[in-house]
Amino acid sequence: MKQNKRPKQTSRIDREEEIRPAKGRRPPINIHVILLAAIVLVIGFSAFRLYQWNKGEVLEYDPNQDTSEFDVEALDSIIPLAPDKLEGYEDDGVTTILCLGDDPFSLEQGEGGLAEQIAKKTGATVYNGSFTGTTIAPASATFSEGDMMDAFSFLYVATSLANGDFELMKTAASYSSDENFPFTTDMLSSLDMNSVDLICIMYDASDYINKRPCDDPNEPLNPITYTGALRAGIKAIQESYPHIRIVVMSHTFCHNINEEGNFENGDRVDLGHGTLSHYLQKELDAATDRGVSFIDNFYGSVNEDNYLDYMTDYIHFNDAGRELLASRFTECIFPAKEE
Repeated sequence: MKQNKRPKQTSRIDREEEIRPAKGRRPPINIHVILLAAIVLVIGFSAFRLYQWNKGEVLEYDPNQDTSEFDVEALDSIIPLAPDKLEGYEDDGVTTILCLGDDPFSLEQGEGGLAEQIAKKTGATVYNGSFTGTTIAPASATFSEGDMMDAFSFLYVATSLANGDFELMKTAASYSSDENFPFTTDMLSSLDMNSVDLICIMYDASDYINKRPCDDPNEPLNPITYTGALRAGIKAIQESYPHIRIVVMSHTFCHNINEEGNFENGDRVDLGHGTLSHYLQKELDAATDRGVSFIDNFYGSVNEDNYLDYMTDYIHFNDAGRELLASRFTECIFPAKEE
């Protein structure tokens, strides 16, 4: 008869040895615990960053800090007169400037006027040949009695100066209700252009507001476009009086008044031929084409940020505005005078 064997007895020490890991063997890794810990860390980090973002931070802002390095750079293009243009010309020793344009020159002709300010700053003899309410480009390709103001547009004034023929301007001036028109026309007709050293051209944004076409890519000298009239007028003067240096002063920022009588930002509203900055760029192109100097007043003088300090309304300048424009002209063309 078989005897049942008694199970082997294990001591407490033996049992501890069984549950104790073997020497050098790592305990098993629990993937679930690691993933859970990682998720907790990600959530915690995200919550911390969200808290910081909501809390924000104190910014050290200095209202007197010079931020000029971030300003828009003016598109000035200053070109001296080529020496060969002065061959055979006898200088009379007097610097004479003729100003052509519209309201910036014409609305104030006293001590605070733009032409008078230029004369004061440069020491030059300055003639004011401007006409209120006019434009660079005429309204029509051919002159008619229905568009008498065309006779005083830059294109017609420049052509009259180049040809020495002022009959059309004198006839149109006789119909004008502005007493300055006949006076200025007579002054221009009697002015000795051989004594003029420099012509300064400045019109405000009247071409933009009057919806004159800006340019004609197929015909750069198209007379009823803003830049075509500017090119053609400058070309006529250059051919007749090559010794005269020509400087184009651009328009500044302004508003347009819509049909409801509300102001519209001229650099945001396209009236059919581009915004003010578009007209500015095309004006620069025209001046460059003719090899004359260009002073950018849109970015360099009266702009969207400061116009309230220099304008009386949506487009016209106060004394401070005219003084600023005269300073810009002087520092660009006669830098030694402005020092």
